[in-house]
Amino acid sequence: MSSTPAEPLRPLTPDEETLVRALGQVMHVLPRTIDADMVGDRQLPLTEYNVLRVLSETPDRRLRMNELATACYLSLSGMTRTVVRLETQGLVKRVRCEEDARGWNAVLTDAGFARLEESWPSHLAAVRRRFLAHFEGFDLVQLAEAFRRAGTVD
Repeated sequence: MSSTPAEPLRPLTPDEETLVRALGQVMHVLPRTIDADMVGDRQLPLTEYNVLRVLSETPDRRLRMNELATACYLSLSGMTRTVVRLETQGLVKRVRCEEDARGWNAVLTDAGFARLEESWPSHLAAVRRRFLAHFEGFDLVQLAEAFRRAGTVD
């Protein structure tokens, strides 16, 4: 437990409880609704989109599989399954790491980059409608900083 003996445990206030429950709902529902919107638009599923997006932002459009898994918040086995699906579509290829022959890199292909660009408008529309539309009038910089701090592992 993270509370210290000198710090008495205090229950959540009603407002805190409401916020925590709403956050749980967002964490569960938001990725599913964005994914459903994208698939409904005949675009990439959200998990595959995120893999291609992360690869597109790295030098040489390549990243070690374990680093890619971390960047996409997936387990290594989940990342492997996702990359295999993308590889069968010609969107990603796996190559041995030059520095360490035991490791594998995922590499974004030109076809993968084109598919990412094709899916981007669907992703953008879903993110705006399902998420950002609910924060009009909020200080987004402060909100992003609070989310970043809450998502940091101590």
